[in-house]
Amino acid sequence: MLRSLGQRPVTGSGEDPRAVELRTAVSRLRRELAAHPAEFPDRAVAEDELAALAAMAVGGAPEIPRLRRSLLLIAGAIGSVSALSRGLADVRRAVELFGPPPRND
Repeated sequence: MLRSLGQRPVTGSGEDPRAVELRTAVSRLRRELAAHPAEFPDRAVAEDELAALAAMAVGGAPEIPRLRRSLLLIAGAIGSVSALSRGLADVRRAVELFGPPPRND
């Protein structure tokens, strides 16, 4: 995993490594969510927002406020499902590669 914005591994494809990391984390969480047997009220919200994040990761330079909004919606939807907490943390770290959260001064 990338540790900071300054680290950029050479992928040879010209792809933004942050987008690759985001796509990987989102894909993993989508698979975990699909395999999770329990139904919960906001599962569809999480699935929709994960699809939106996946599309943003493929589409080039995503809008950071939109990335963060999707992350918050996903966290709100599945935050209490402990089996998905690691995957959610990976998505959060991938979103943070695009820049730190805004400061509330």
